[in-house]
Amino acid sequence: MIISSARAEEAPVEGQVAEGATSSVAHAGAHEGSAFPPFDTHNFAPQFVWLVLVFGALYLLMSRIALPRVADILTTRETTINADLDSARATQAKAQTAAKHNDETLAAKKGEAQAIGREAQAKAAAEAAAHRAVAEQKLAQALAAAEQRIAAEKAEKMTHVEGVAKEAAAAIIAKLTGAEADAAAIDAAVRSLSAR
Repeated sequence: MIISSARAEEAPVEGQVAEGATSSVAHAGAHEGSAFPPFDTHNFAPQFVWLVLVFGALYLLMSRIALPRVADILTTRETTINADLDSARATQAKAQTAAKHNDETLAAKKGEAQAIGREAQAKAAAEAAAHRAVAEQKLAQALAAAEQRIAAEKAEKMTHVEGVAKEAAAAIIAKLTGAEADAAAIDAAVRSLSAR
């Protein structure tokens, strides 16, 4: 009895499957002759309505929310870029002014250094000229003193030379003649020679 009831229960399931298969075949057969739903001319009006609604909603969302935000971002970006460019121009102008001031200061310091160098050179030349003049004066004094010493020594030596010459002349005359020479004659001869 259990077996027969199980078979009885299986029968309706098989019948249901058979019905479902028949209905799906019948349903599939109904669509075989119709067009693809998006291309069906009966569906154009509702599709057009949905198209207008969706694009209208997108347009409203874009024009009210997205595009103003993008415009704000672009405006902020442009403002920031312009501010940065203005700041860069101001910094460049300051740098050029500082460079010009630096060049002027450098030229002034260079002129001062050249003036100091010329002044030091003139001072050194003046000091050298003063030292040279002092040295030349000392040398001239030393030369004059030396000339005086030489002249004095020469005069002194000449006096001795005259004496030596007189003695030599007297000795030569005595040797040659055998007689003593006249001292006054030898004196006059030596004086006449020394005067030349």
